[in-house]
Parts: sequence; C-alpha cells; structure tokens
Amino acid sequence: MKFWLNRLLATGFVFFFMWALDKITEFNMFNAFDPIGQALEDFELTDYAISHLREAPDVDERIVLVNIGNLSRAGIAEQIRIISQYNPLVIGVDGFFNCEGGLRDSINCPQLNDTMGNLLLANAIQEAGNVVLVSKLLQTTKTFREGLVDVYDSIEYSDELFQTFADHGFANLATDARYQDDVKICRSFVPTMEVNGKTELAFGVKLAMAYDSARTEEFLAREKEEEVINFRGNVEAHTLKLRNVATDISTTEFTNRFTVIDVQQVFNQEFTPSAIEGKIVIMGYLGDYFGDPSWNDKFFTPLNKKVAGRANPDMFGVVIHANIVSMILDGDFVDELEDWKEYIIAFILCFLNVTLFFYINDRFPVWFDSVSLSLQILEIVLLMGLTIWVFTAWSFKLDLTLTIGTVALSGPVFEFYDNVMISLVQIWRKRRLTKRIPEVLTSQKEEVS
Repeated sequence: MKFWLNRLLATGFVFFFMWALDKITEFNMFNAFDPIGQALEDFELTDYAISHLREAPDVDERIVLVNIGNLSRAGIAEQIRIISQYNPLVIGVDGFFNCEGGLRDSINCPQLNDTMGNLLLANAIQEAGNVVLVSKLLQTTKTFREGLVDVYDSIEYSDELFQTFADHGFANLATDARYQDDVKICRSFVPTMEVNGKTELAFGVKLAMAYDSARTEEFLAREKEEEVINFRGNVEAHTLKLRNVATDISTTEFTNRFTVIDVQQVFNQEFTPSAIEGKIVIMGYLGDYFGDPSWNDKFFTPLNKKVAGRANPDMFGVVIHANIVSMILDGDFVDELEDWKEYIIAFILCFLNVTLFFYINDRFPVWFDSVSLSLQILEIVLLMGLTIWVFTAWSFKLDLTLTIGTVALSGPVFEFYDNVMISLVQIWRKRRLTKRIPEVLTSQKEEVS
C-alpha cells in the first residue's frame, strides 16, 4: 500500500508543480527574459507536418478564386456580371457593402454617394441569382459587460439593397487577435452559431452546401463547436525579379492549390468558360494585383514556411474560406484527442516515469541523474515524432503538450520530492511520535514522586 501511495503522491506533486508554474507565468514576470518562449508561443507540432511533410496537393478544380483588388462597387458589379454569364454554381463575395457602424451619412459613409455603383451592384447580384455575401457576428456591449466572450447576440449584413437577392454566411474566423490590425493566427473556424435563436452558417459552409448538400450535412453532423481547418494549399506568386535576379517571395510550400483569376483577367475575359461553369467562384481581396505582398486581410496559418518566429502572414482571408470549402467537400477533416483522454495519457505516463525513477534511485543512485535525463529526452523526442507522424498519416491532432510537459518535469520534480518532501515528512513523523525533552523530564519527575 505504501509503495503505490508514495508513487501516486509523487505523480500528483508533478501535476501540482505544473499548475503552480502555469499560474506564475500568467503574471508575465519573465517575458523580457524569454525571447525563445515568445517566438515559440504560437507554434504547434502539427504546423511542421502541415507546412513541410505532406505531399503537394492537386489543384482543386471545383473552386475558382477571383481577385477584386480595390475595385469600386461598380467594378465588382461588372465582375459578377461577366462571371455569371459562364454559369457558375454559386458566387461567394468576401466583402461587406454597408455603412460601418451604422452611420448612414455621406461623411461617415461616402459609399452612399456612389448611387450608380450601388444600383449596378444590386442589379448584378439580382440577375446572377446565386450570390452569397458575407455577414459578421457581433457582440453588443451587454455581452461584453457580462463577460460572455463566445456568445454573439447580433449579426451585421450588407445593406438591404444588396442582401435582398443574396444569401449570406458569417465570415468570422477563429483568431486570438484583439483588434483588426493585430497579428491574426488562424487554425480553426466555427461552422455554426446560434444568434437570437437562429442557426447561422459560416461563409465556407454555405458555399459547400450549395455545391454538395449531402457532404456538407455529414460535416455538420460532427456537431463540433470549432473545427480545425485542414489546410492543403495556398495561392501565391512564386518569384519577384529585382535587378534581374529572381527572388523567392512565397511564404508557403504549396502555392497552387486553387485557380486564380486576377482583376484585369476578368474584365479581359482571359479564362476558358470551363474554368467557371458549374464551379464555386469566391471573389475577394488578393492584393491590388495577384502577387501583391499586401498584409491587408491576411493571416498566419500552419502552412507558413516559418513555423516559429513568423515574419510575414501567408494567406488572404478568401483563401482560408476556400480551404474550408475544399476540406468539407473532400471529407478531409481533422480529428482531435479529447481533453479527458489527454489528461489520462499524461497521468499514466507520468506515473510510469515516477515508478521507474524510484527503481533507478533505489538500485543505481549514482547513475540516476544521467539515466533519468536520457530517458526524459528520449521520451520527449518520441512523443514529438509520434504527434507529427500521426497527423501526417491520418490528419489526427494528437495533442500531447500536457504529456510532454509532465515528462520534462518528472525528473527534477521527483528529485525535489524524494530529497525534500519525503525528508520533511519523516522529520514530522519522528517529532510527532517522539516525546519532547520537557515532556520526558516531566514524566520522570512524576515517576520519582
């Protein structure tokens, strides 16, 4: 009984130490001295598998991306008119056409002055008849005050002039950005959201539903609040010539996942009808021109060549939506290890490590430090390799961060427990079971009298 109790207490002490360390680091006391930690803060092991180890995917011919650049509403209307002539299955427009903040006056919303452009865009949407516009999930001041971070109680649409003849899907992506110009790292998205008792679908889910409702319903049947995006590729220009020297400007390895039609290529109709007919066309910002290194509406994703200490964002928002659609239609989902399973794995491996350390310390105390450290390093390397291999082979996100943490701390924490805690317990027990000197003298006097 004492054998198992001692090992369970040592295992619990490892987890207590991790909890205490986590609480201490919440105060950000050591950030100034931890540049490596800050660089790796947003790194996940699966990022390396996504960005480097997978085979280059084929072009997804079901999806076509159209760059709207900085076109006016009249220009976008003309693009929709030209594209709709070639019978696309659905046209998604990743752009808002409203007055931001609801301030409908010509000073705060100069778009209202473009009467002709607004009418042309509304007419183009109506004539196409298969347009999906983006909407935006919002939180009112009330929800912020109540601290309901994940609860959205309202939704913002494009102006009724455009929305009347179009469907919609919310374009919100899951990031940790606190404001629009903050660094945005996107790994996942929310497929559905309840807003005032109505189920709203994400923009990518809405487009996939238009193409293959059965496959999309299978995806929604997973009923996950948040889905990891199984990124398969990007669209980027490969090189830029500076002084006749070609420089690689791509930020990802897989740069030709989707067909792209640039702004002027649409107007000049420099594409074949088969490139559009029956396809999902997603219109959105891809720079002022294709290959423009603009950071506007651009995100960091796991496809980034630099998996840690990233410098340049790698993917425009419209391409993220395309990856979502492609993932749904392929049924190529990412499954994750449930939290309770992760805790069990971490506890079991930590308990086995502690039991092994007790054995080594009893039998080979001289070799304990070198053997325990070697075992820890070997385990960590194997766990990291297992995480990457499992994701590469089966798109299963085996998050063993907690397990790796317990393995890394089990050695030094065990030594502290064995040398300090056990000694303190033994001293306490000895003092508790042994009479103090005054008590002994008192008892002797009583016997003499």
